[in-house]
Amino acid sequence: MDFNFSDDQEQLRDAVRKWVDRSYTFERRRGIVNAGGFDRAAYGELAELGLAGLYVSEDHGGMGMGPVEAMVVMEELGRGIVLEPMAQTLLASGVLGAYAGEAVKADWLPRIAGGEALVVLAHQERRSRYRLDACETQASRSGDAWTVNGSKSIVPAGDQADAFIVPALNGQKIALFLVERTAQGVSTRGYGTQDGGRAAEVRFDKAPAVLLTEDGSTALEHAVDVGIAATCAEAIGVMDKTMQLTVEYMNTRKQFGVTLATFQALRHRLADMKMQLELARSMSYYASLKLNAPTDERRRALARAKYQLGVSMRFIGQNSVQLHGGIGVTDEYVGSHYFKKLTQLEMTFGDTLHHLGEVSARMQDTAGVFA
Repeated sequence: MDFNFSDDQEQLRDAVRKWVDRSYTFERRRGIVNAGGFDRAAYGELAELGLAGLYVSEDHGGMGMGPVEAMVVMEELGRGIVLEPMAQTLLASGVLGAYAGEAVKADWLPRIAGGEALVVLAHQERRSRYRLDACETQASRSGDAWTVNGSKSIVPAGDQADAFIVPALNGQKIALFLVERTAQGVSTRGYGTQDGGRAAEVRFDKAPAVLLTEDGSTALEHAVDVGIAATCAEAIGVMDKTMQLTVEYMNTRKQFGVTLATFQALRHRLADMKMQLELARSMSYYASLKLNAPTDERRRALARAKYQLGVSMRFIGQNSVQLHGGIGVTDEYVGSHYFKKLTQLEMTFGDTLHHLGEVSARMQDTAGVFA
C-alpha cells in the first residue's frame, strides 16, 4: 500500500501550516482564550483557505475532498492547537451531505463551505457517558412540522454556532434533526473548556426542527466516527509539536553544566515517546482510511484507533511534563497548553477506557459469529 501523500495533499498541508505559523501565533491564541475561546474571524480565515468546504461537494461550493485531506488539515491545526472547531465542521458537512434532503443541502452546505454558518453536533447528555444510544431528548411531530425538547451538554462552541445537529427520540428510535440556535425555544449557556476552547449547555424547549433522517443511529455513528478520525489526526499534530518542544528544551536546559539531552536515561524516555507517536500516527492513518468502510468494520477500526491515540496522548503528555519539570505546567509556557489539549482530546468522542470496552465488545461479537 502506498502511504505517500499526493502533490495536492502536500500543497494543502503546506498552506495550512503557513497559516498556522503566520496567522495563529501563540499570542493570538492567548487573546482568543481570554476573549472566550472562539474567534469568528479566525474561523473565517480557515474558511477562506477552503477548509470549511473540504467535505462539501463542488456542486454546493465546496472542495469535494475526502478523509485523507481532512487528516492532513487536522494534523496541521493540531500543531497550532487551533481552538476553532474544524472537526465539527467536517462531521456536520459529512452528515448533511450523506443524509439530509436536497432542500437542506442547498440551504446549508454552501454557507458551511463559505464559513458563513457554523453547524455543530449536539449529542452528549448528562447521563449518556459516551453512549450514542442513550438519548432522552424527545421529538414531536404536528403535521409536517417537528419540535425538539431536551438538553445537550458540552456542545462545542454551542453559544456561537448557527445551528445544531441534534439526535432525538422519535418514538423508540433515534432520529436526527437540524435546529437553528436563534430558533424560538433554544437557550444556551456558554463556558470555557480546559484546553482554552468553548462549549455550552443547550436547552431545547419545543424548538422548531428540520428532520434530517429517521435512521438517526446510523447517521450519528457515522458523524462520531468522522469526528474521531479528525480528533486522532489533530492529536498527531499536537503530539508532534509536544515532542519538538521537549527536544528543544532538553537541548537547551543545563544540569550539572551539561544539557539534559546528554543524559542517556532521558534520551531513552524521548525514544519511548517517539515510539508512541509513531504507533499513534499509524492508527490515525488507519482510522482515516477506514472511514468509507462498511459500518461494522469502520466502527471497530475507529474504536481501535481512538484507544491507541488515548494511550499515546497520555504517555507523551505526561512524559513531556516530567522532562520539563515545573515549567511544563506553567501558563506562561506554551508546552503546558499542548498538554491541556492532549488531555481534552483524550476525552473527546469517548475516552480511552470507553474505547477499550468498545474494542473488547466488538471482538466478542466477531468471535461469536465464527463460533
